[in-house]
Amino acid sequence: MSHEQFKQCIEECLRCMQECNHCYDACLNEDNVQMMRDCIRLDRECADICAFAAQAMSRNSQFAKEICALCATICEACGNECNKHAAQSDHCKRCAEACFACAEACRRMAG
Repeated sequence: MSHEQFKQCIEECLRCMQECNHCYDACLNEDNVQMMRDCIRLDRECADICAFAAQAMSRNSQFAKEICALCATICEACGNECNKHAAQSDHCKRCAEACFACAEACRRMAG
């Protein structure tokens, strides 16, 4: 697959990585950090897999489809967790939206 075919998915992965990193940092500054524990963990995992998926696609890895499938699963989990806090935290709302968009793009890529 060419870089152009990966372009949209790479962009979604990078946007998701940025939103997850922002959410991660903002959650650490919440009054009740303990309540945000799962969100913080998933933000970290999601940012890491999104960065890895973007790198894999950028170098046309033979495992890009499998990595994108895993990325979609983790993004979905992170988005679901962030949605639990979206009403109280704007950063969680933006993160959930980015996660769901990335999951969709990665599913298309893995398909």
